[in-house]
Amino acid sequence: MKNTFFPTRADINMFAFDIDGTLLNSVHEATDATCEALRKLASAGIRVVLATGRRYRDALPLADMFQIELPLVTASGALVKSPCDHSTRFIAKFSEGVLEGLLCALISEGHEPIAYTDSYLEGFDFYCRSTDVSLCKKSGVEEYLHRNRSLARVSDSFETVPPAGIFAGFAMGDRDEMLHLENILRNRWPHHVSLHTIRSPRYRDWMCEFAPAGVTKWSAVVDVAKSVGIDPATICAVGDDTNDIPMLRCARFGVAMGNASIDVQAAANWVAPSHDDDGVADLVDRILRD
Repeated sequence: MKNTFFPTRADINMFAFDIDGTLLNSVHEATDATCEALRKLASAGIRVVLATGRRYRDALPLADMFQIELPLVTASGALVKSPCDHSTRFIAKFSEGVLEGLLCALISEGHEPIAYTDSYLEGFDFYCRSTDVSLCKKSGVEEYLHRNRSLARVSDSFETVPPAGIFAGFAMGDRDEMLHLENILRNRWPHHVSLHTIRSPRYRDWMCEFAPAGVTKWSAVVDVAKSVGIDPATICAVGDDTNDIPMLRCARFGVAMGNASIDVQAAANWVAPSHDDDGVADLVDRILRD
């Protein structure tokens, strides 16, 4: 864990919050204490941005619940959209030939890729090669497609001529398998791809997520902050998983939840109580009290 001061209200003008494992507890609920903490931040004039690995569609209900007006940082920074009118502020783009190579590599390794597109207003969120759950049983995405099949579109030429607008994606499997896959992709495209392996609390398997190089939650949070005149040096970032590490390291004050892994905690300035112990409420009370 980094050595640093504990900030006061005067030091912080924005909070960047992860959703799952941070604002939501282990039963995927926001407690009354967490909701009250965000109301206190609003009353104190501190802006709040949500920075999540979720798809935009899945983040929208949380933006409504917490009354968030700033653009939502979704897909770990690869897509930023306004919840007010669904306009797109930022969408990541792969260098020429990289996406085709990634998809071919995933398929050759025995995985079925899921590829995100900015198609919320068109009624779907991602492309895949098949929505037949039985055909995807060994690839790890069976559960994902079972839950999200209505939001999928099938592409017959997926890996050779990818549909336009793909900005990120993932494969699924057990933890060791996904870490091995991440290593393969990193070695093949060391300067063209952003990679991390995480486990969504909503699914059994792990995800190896890919996006264009340089895309992180922090890069997107900084863009949102600057758009409303907030100095990135006055941001407090809070998260619990590997895709939160860049913003925990770069923010003025990075806070890991008590339920975070050791490597995530090591990237932070401070470790809050867990998501099941109202860690967000504890953090907000400490900063506002000071």
